[in-house]
Amino acid sequence: MGKKGLLLCVCQGTCPSFQNMNIFEVGNAIRREKLVDYAAVHPQLCAEDGDEFLSSLLDGGSTGTLYVAGCAPNMMRKMYRDAFDAAGFDAANFRGVEIRDMNTEQAITAIKDLIAQDNA
Repeated sequence: MGKKGLLLCVCQGTCPSFQNMNIFEVGNAIRREKLVDYAAVHPQLCAEDGDEFLSSLLDGGSTGTLYVAGCAPNMMRKMYRDAFDAAGFDAANFRGVEIRDMNTEQAITAIKDLIAQDNA
């Protein structure tokens, strides 16, 4: 089994739906508890450079499970499909959670709940 990664996508950091959240504290809270092997913030994974980032990150197969917190998971799955294919990453190992319109604590809880589902 490969590493568990968490990506936080923040809609360029200007989307009003993230204004009540400290995205860095969200990532730090998950990282400090060692719930994932790595955590990173990306400004817009759905952009072309987001595809490049995902393809590069996932190439080589070291990531076994990828958690992404951002917009709606069904949107993420569709938007990241090409990047997953390019990297040879099995989309079945992708887990998404929507954190828009949440505060810091709510986002942390939503991500922890998602990760806990895999550990149950």
